Amino acid sequence: MTLQFTNNEGHAIITLCERLDTSSAMQTQAEINQFLSAQSPILSVTVNAAELEYVSSSGLRILLSLTKQYKNFKLVEVNADVYDVLNMTGFVKIMCVERALRQMSIEGCEILGVGGVGTVYRYNDDTIIKVFRDGTTIDEVRNEITMSKEAFVMGMPTAISFDIVKVGAQYGLVYELLHADTLSSLIMHHPERIHEYARMYANLFRQLHAIQMPADSCVPNALEHERKQVLHIRRYFSQENIDLLLQILDAVPAGNRLLHLDLQAKNAMVQGDELMLIDMGEVGYGHPVLDLAHAYSSLILFVGDYEAVIGMPRKLGEQLFDLTIDYYFEGQSADIIALRKQQIAAVANVRNYSWLALSDSFPEAVIQQCQQLFNERVIPHRDHILNVISTLKEWC
Repeated sequence: MTLQFTNNEGHAIITLCERLDTSSAMQTQAEINQFLSAQSPILSVTVNAAELEYVSSSGLRILLSLTKQYKNFKLVEVNADVYDVLNMTGFVKIMCVERALRQMSIEGCEILGVGGVGTVYRYNDDTIIKVFRDGTTIDEVRNEITMSKEAFVMGMPTAISFDIVKVGAQYGLVYELLHADTLSSLIMHHPERIHEYARMYANLFRQLHAIQMPADSCVPNALEHERKQVLHIRRYFSQENIDLLLQILDAVPAGNRLLHLDLQAKNAMVQGDELMLIDMGEVGYGHPVLDLAHAYSSLILFVGDYEAVIGMPRKLGEQLFDLTIDYYFEGQSADIIALRKQQIAAVANVRNYSWLALSDSFPEAVIQQCQQLFNERVIPHRDHILNVISTLKEWC
């Protein structure tokens, strides 16, 4: 038996390798006790069993002792053979046990979409995999599944992942979508049908925004989350510029409608005649203008390789969004629709820069480009933006 110990700010990790049997149990217990007694404080204890080949009854007693001593104890990366022992003895019912995730390869897989939190690949005709960016934790992945299930129950047409996997060192979510394609791909290959697809897209937004969030929902407040993201990027912008972004958010009316908050055309899969959402990492509740502003930021103001990320030429993306807003507000006067477009564009100024809060490891060149764009796109139009957001209170 080989042991490795680490302590990450009170979170103790014990790695067990090879066999935890009767002959090694006494020495293993002594080494674990010595390590833990030297740590203070201990916030949690995790035993990594990725390389544990076998555990005997003596080894099980060590695990039982740890789960009794430490409330935040868990056993992770457990292989099938060891899990069978834990399951047969009832240990999976008395302690937190996480199975090892199966490894999958995306070599040669088609990229369907690239976003701030990950990349979506087509694994085969029936399956897609969303691979999260480096640094994403298992808890963040599980949160996305939780949000997907919550939204699905309330009526959002979202695909539910049936498995968490590892792709190299990164986490992935596996979805089964039969013969589905992204909305952007369909528009790319059938631009003559853009009015039809724009109506589908608008109806999807309207379907989401018709859902009122119950008071006991675990879905977060989108406005509060957006405000936290703006505060997170204070290191990149002057306080005056941050104050302007916060002033825009302060003008957004409160709301309790279900919002996707990353509903660009590559996050919508078309299966038959239905649009199915596959990316639920940012779902929240609030006023619909936030959702539409996020889509505007992606489809109109995206900076970078537009076609690679959005999945269609910029001209088609801009046309799609303009038509979508027309259909979303269908039945209202031309003046109201024109005002709504201005309001969406004004609020989109927040998302254009708050997305930098998704990671603390963006290249310096990306940060500098955003700073330059803020100076070009926002500062010269400050008075116009403030004038437009002052009308948001009329949008109920």
